[in-house]
Amino acid sequence: MLQRIQTIYLLIALVSAGVLPFVFPLWTTASGNGFMFMENLGYIVLFGLSATLSLVSIVSFKKRKSQFVMGRLNIILNLILLGLFIFRSLNLSGETDKDLVISEKGIGMLLPIVSIVFLSLANKAIKKDEDLVKSVDRLR
Repeated sequence: MLQRIQTIYLLIALVSAGVLPFVFPLWTTASGNGFMFMENLGYIVLFGLSATLSLVSIVSFKKRKSQFVMGRLNIILNLILLGLFIFRSLNLSGETDKDLVISEKGIGMLLPIVSIVFLSLANKAIKKDEDLVKSVDRLR
């Protein structure tokens, strides 16, 4: 059913992976320009896959087991994306310019963390629904 709490959690994860990367830059370069995710093909693919998995998971509300598996895959995908951001931020921190302009990390680097939190909450709610259905089946 679409009115379940996991749908709201998955919708927030969809927004954080599909909409917010267009708004927030991942980091600010030494020249002062914001680096958006659209400038790197790898980030485009990973954010796109994460948003697609969230959308497919919302639509497949009748198949709780596959919804749960898609949530776990989405969490793994966001962990990979977070790992790439951490690797990039470790390489970014030592960058300086002649005018002492230092690159800064942006709020866009935290978007996978938001997605992971809400996907975990959605998986917890899906598991709770699955346990409820199994307990009702035992009574029959």
